[in-house]
Amino acid sequence: MSRRIKTLIAAILIVFVWLPVYALFIAGLQWRVLPGAPWYVALLFYAVAGTAWIIPIGLSLPWMYREPKRP
Repeated sequence: MSRRIKTLIAAILIVFVWLPVYALFIAGLQWRVLPGAPWYVALLFYAVAGTAWIIPIGLSLPWMYREPKRP
């Protein structure tokens, strides 16, 4: 598979699958974690949730940019 095809597949999966699912998961989780919580707990929750979405994207980058194997 060429690099362009891999990049297209990864971009589509990230934008149309991963980000909406992650956003809905975090939105549902915050209703269970944050009601009545102090402000610093909310700050920590949003800081972690706001940076954790990038982990799967970072894991997909080596796959996207790996050169195709030639026979």
